[in-house]
Amino acid sequence: MLNPIKLLNKNFLSSLDMSAEEIFHILEIAKDFKNKDLNIELKDKVLGLIFDKSSTRTRVSFQVAMSRLGGTTVDLNPTTSQIERGEPIRDTARVLSRYCDVLAIRTFKQSDLEEYAKWSSKPVINALTDNEHPCQALADFMTIKEEFIDFKNVVLTFIGDGNNVANSLILCGALLDVEVRIACPRGYEPKSSIIDKAREIYRDKSLLKITNDPITAVQGANVLYTDVWSSMGEENQKEEKDKDFLGFTIDQNLVNNADKDAIILHCLPAYRAKEITDEVIESNKSRIFEQAENRMHVQQALLSSLLS
Repeated sequence: MLNPIKLLNKNFLSSLDMSAEEIFHILEIAKDFKNKDLNIELKDKVLGLIFDKSSTRTRVSFQVAMSRLGGTTVDLNPTTSQIERGEPIRDTARVLSRYCDVLAIRTFKQSDLEEYAKWSSKPVINALTDNEHPCQALADFMTIKEEFIDFKNVVLTFIGDGNNVANSLILCGALLDVEVRIACPRGYEPKSSIIDKAREIYRDKSLLKITNDPITAVQGANVLYTDVWSSMGEENQKEEKDKDFLGFTIDQNLVNNADKDAIILHCLPAYRAKEITDEVIESNKSRIFEQAENRMHVQQALLSSLLS
């Protein structure tokens, strides 16, 4: 059993804010929390949630994680606070730093998140931006580690839009030296800046593969992962994207081309019969709901490491 360690970075704004050693430590602590082998008391600590985007799993998993640690959560809905009326981030951040011990922020621009971190004297966590979803990636790799014990020879294939989830999988995969394949329609590839950063980190540059062919991408893969094709804020692109992503559905045919012991992941919510079929979600290969549960455990580990 491990105890939380103080993370080198005060904030967790990106997967790159942790070293590989710190990620492994967080995953081990999360496992201990899940197995009820670890009890950390953060009595009187307060987590502030600032969510500009709607949420189910992220909101509830953070609230329950903080509750299990003995702390409390303040849910700051922008529509019922001065944030909605245009109060500058620098003012909000400095005030909340005097009330809360840690802030988890779910917003659109990565630059807004960084502005909060600049002015906050307390730790700031990325609960999702358009650029990254690093807490999700921690839960994803925890789920993969539970299945395969370690990451040696694991191939993770993400099929869909090169979005924030794909970005964090790429960066976290680079830190952990996991082969990551991204299959998306032409024009929907992850940002070149993310790819370049990952290739600087990878010891073996060939472990990151970007392709427009889902069949090639799943050959021999151990993990098949997808996300919605249209993220929050992209509702006006939905029809166009649905056409562009034809052929990128994780269905039984794609699963049959992967490793025989491959598992299925999806960060949810899922649009069944679009990015993934009902049959695959409900199959015995699915670890989607274990993955969702693991959000809570890694966030317990993260919060305890930032606040202990």
